Amino acid sequence: MDLSEKAAHLFKVLVEEYLEDGEPVSSSKIAKKSHYSVSSATVRNNMARLQDLGLVSSPHTSAGRIPTQHGLRFFVDGLIAYEPLDRGAERHVWDELSRDQSTQDLLESASHLLSEVTQMAGLVTVPREEQLSLRQVEFLQLTGRQVLVVLVVNEREVQNRVIETSRAYSDVELRQAANYINEAFAGRSLESIRTGVLDSMSQDKAQINEMLQRAFDIASKTFVESEHDFVVSGESNLVSFTSSAAKIKKLLEAFESKSSIVHLLDACIDGEGVRLFIGHESGYEPFEDYSLITAPYEVNGKVAGVLGVIGPTRMSYQKVVPLVDVTSRVLGHVIERS
Repeated sequence: MDLSEKAAHLFKVLVEEYLEDGEPVSSSKIAKKSHYSVSSATVRNNMARLQDLGLVSSPHTSAGRIPTQHGLRFFVDGLIAYEPLDRGAERHVWDELSRDQSTQDLLESASHLLSEVTQMAGLVTVPREEQLSLRQVEFLQLTGRQVLVVLVVNEREVQNRVIETSRAYSDVELRQAANYINEAFAGRSLESIRTGVLDSMSQDKAQINEMLQRAFDIASKTFVESEHDFVVSGESNLVSFTSSAAKIKKLLEAFESKSSIVHLLDACIDGEGVRLFIGHESGYEPFEDYSLITAPYEVNGKVAGVLGVIGPTRMSYQKVVPLVDVTSRVLGHVIERS
């Protein structure tokens, strides 16, 4: 965008003041805060130019101006000098995530950390299934066709799920199925197990003995493809950033249903580094007054999931971006080491 150095500086002052207190910024205040020796009239002329470019707007009830979402995008892309997270803050991230805990507890700790530090909402997706390798599976009969599946993945992580099989199985049949799966698939990722089971089931059933058919039937219900889930902390913090009851209702319903947020976070997984979605850029109506900052985390050199912070568009991007970046790297390292 073609802006003079002075206009860009004055715009930067306006945005920084707005992010600080959330109020429209007057020309006199910009003139006072600027390191240029400029009059209020000069500032007003520059603000008029910025308004023509769609970078600022003037609320009807105020003589001051605020940045538009387009203006905030221009600000975060070209006018912010991001600095590394200070050592104390980075140490805090390591301390919180390095405690001995299960993967699920670790994800919740990361989500809580992001929320606690920013006073916004922290989100972390669960690792992709190609990052979860099977150590052992056990099947326990509940009632009728319901079976409790106990999965041990990645050495020590235990997952429990209830499945419904095509018919009721005896304890002996369930034990035989578990023994076969453990022998045939231990050490493989859940994703590859699912593919292997489906490939085996597509063979001529006449060539598969009865015991294997039982094992494949149970396994096909166990290793189903699941949507990327996520954990969230501090969603109630977002309520204070809008006075619209309708928008608050939509936002809380979005966190409750999860599905649309999951798709949005999944879209972030394939991007590199920290990504920012300001307001309507997310394409998700409940987030149109909020910004989402995300970063993928890697395990063993592969992207396993994504974490991020959602908060008002009026947030301290200089502080939140480095925090999200460091937390993503620490989380991946800790999962890999566990």
